[in-house]
Amino acid sequence: MSDPKHWDVEDPAFWNGTGKKVANRNLWISIPNLLCGFAVWLYWGMIAKVMQSLHIGNPDLFAFTFGNNGKPLEGDAYRALLYNLPAVAGLAGATLRIPNSFMIALCGGRNVKFMTTLLLVLPAIAAGFALQDPNTSFLTFVMLAALSGVGGGAFASSMSNISFFFPKRMQGLSLGLNAGLGNAGVSVMQFLIPWAITFGMFGAIGGDSLTLIKEGSPDRSIWIQNAALVWVPVLGVLLVLSWFFMNNLPQHKFGTTAGAFGKFLWLTLLGFAGAAAAIFLLLIDWGGFPVLLKLFVAVLVAVVTTLALMKYVTPAATKENLDGQFAIFKNKHTWIMTWLYTMTFGSFIGYANAFPKLIDDVFGVIRVNKDGQLLAKAVENTNGPISDHYIWIGAAVGAVIRPVGGWLADKWGGARVTQWDTFIMIGATIGAGYYVAQASQSPTPEQYFMPFLLLFILLFATTGIGNGSTFRMIPIIFEKEQAGPVLGWTSAIAAYGAFLIPKIFGTQLKAGHPEYALYGFAGYYGSCLVVNWWFYARKGAEVSC
Repeated sequence: MSDPKHWDVEDPAFWNGTGKKVANRNLWISIPNLLCGFAVWLYWGMIAKVMQSLHIGNPDLFAFTFGNNGKPLEGDAYRALLYNLPAVAGLAGATLRIPNSFMIALCGGRNVKFMTTLLLVLPAIAAGFALQDPNTSFLTFVMLAALSGVGGGAFASSMSNISFFFPKRMQGLSLGLNAGLGNAGVSVMQFLIPWAITFGMFGAIGGDSLTLIKEGSPDRSIWIQNAALVWVPVLGVLLVLSWFFMNNLPQHKFGTTAGAFGKFLWLTLLGFAGAAAAIFLLLIDWGGFPVLLKLFVAVLVAVVTTLALMKYVTPAATKENLDGQFAIFKNKHTWIMTWLYTMTFGSFIGYANAFPKLIDDVFGVIRVNKDGQLLAKAVENTNGPISDHYIWIGAAVGAVIRPVGGWLADKWGGARVTQWDTFIMIGATIGAGYYVAQASQSPTPEQYFMPFLLLFILLFATTGIGNGSTFRMIPIIFEKEQAGPVLGWTSAIAAYGAFLIPKIFGTQLKAGHPEYALYGFAGYYGSCLVVNWWFYARKGAEVSC
């Protein structure tokens, strides 16, 4: 389909005559594309969970020895090792959002969506084959998890792309639909994978099954490789749709298609280099260095390395364009909105990663006896909730309600919606922390699960609404040329929540006070409340949005 030669969606005649049809077509192809990107990015948490179940039933399956002098890891050491797979995917996906923030202006929308989809197909196929062999090394899975980060990085370019297609008055709803339904890939993945791994859907090509052995239950055949392979045919269809039915816009001077592909691949490679530096630091032993500080150092290394490579290791023509895009860093509102957006999307993606394990760790174990005395060793709570029954709820609510946040922001203003939303976030987070503390100190923690669950669902809802309202603020605060890169940059930094929040929960759980993580997050939300009020929401604020 030919690309438009003229594009001015703020002109009502152009919008009604040509723009609306083209914009909607690109949006409705972008949404399932982004949905699959989220699914491939975050399926490593589900894969690790199935790996662990197979290993517990048969220790010869996925018997990893990484960091243990060639000896197979067991127990908590094995469980801790597997957390590195979703963490690595989260870290890589967030880092790849940095170059993706600038790709639309450099490479064109259709070109970027096509290449992104292609790069999602490749690690899905590779992971499918690697999972067929339970003797595959752990480092191989680490590399495949990192490659899956393409799906996380795609969010920045996708949102930047859609922002060019719609007039300002429709930015909240259009960006909310793209992001909200795209984010639903987390829930879709969590629904689909448990079903997909139960039968050989790809026949002989898909490989043999492994046997899941669980005490008290009959043995079951599991095709763990389907967790990755199930996305390949869907992505194949989207690859065709993105090439033939999406568009590049005339604002983006990318040159030839081959040149655009080259710039895309080069920028992606630089993002992977930044991610690789951070992943290396994550996996090596730092001795007695504080664990939480190590996590933030890894993030800083990823961001600084990627930005430095983009600035100094790019072809002259690309560098000149990037220098113009880097002008966003001279605007203080870029940093303010990064702080605010991390509160919303960073919380959504981080809680989505941590929620299932948090349920198991808080309500699935008993830490005190009937007299309230701490047990020498925590025991399994046989009356605890089954996390699989609830794993999808939070992400689904946060994703589905996100367009509502954009719509409310269109109607009442993004800053006002963000302000009230943040008040509720703080209350829900403190409330959830309270019930986590009560459960940790009770011989019957399950009695506190329902109020915790309801508060956490409310928390997810507020992250979704805040996602939509803060994204609506950016196109109002910034000029059109800067809004796209700022949308991408803020989403890049916020995406590190997928890496940081589960790690912070894990650290506080180990210290015996998981509620401290939630109280800390509430404190951060309080700072966002003040920042948003001062710069955007109060009467006479510097910018009214």
